[in-house]
Amino acid sequence: MKSFIALATLSTLSATPAMAGPYVNTEINSGWNGSDYGGSQTDLHIGYEGSVDRLGYYLQAGPAIVSPDGGDANTEFSGKAGGSFQATEAVSVYGEISFLTTDVDNNNYGTKAGLKWSF
Repeated sequence: MKSFIALATLSTLSATPAMAGPYVNTEINSGWNGSDYGGSQTDLHIGYEGSVDRLGYYLQAGPAIVSPDGGDANTEFSGKAGGSFQATEAVSVYGEISFLTTDVDNNNYGTKAGLKWSF
């Protein structure tokens, strides 16, 4: 029994904290209006994520290959930043802001926010 308690104590003391660091994220987003395919965007991002106490965060950016249906693909620059807060053991709050450059004067921006219940 003493060795079990010692092992449990050692495991608790040597537990690895949440990891932070760089990552690579490749993501393809496609869109349809009914059955009409509009096109796809392929993000090739490099990012960084981490956490502090109950707050998690990330930041990523890189080239985005925009491929409209029936049109020529072009490369733009895109990115996103987001975070989450663990409000309770079962509820977290999250949010994200994103951008995509365009070849015209108006860039595209987006936001996302929500609550997640775990049970």
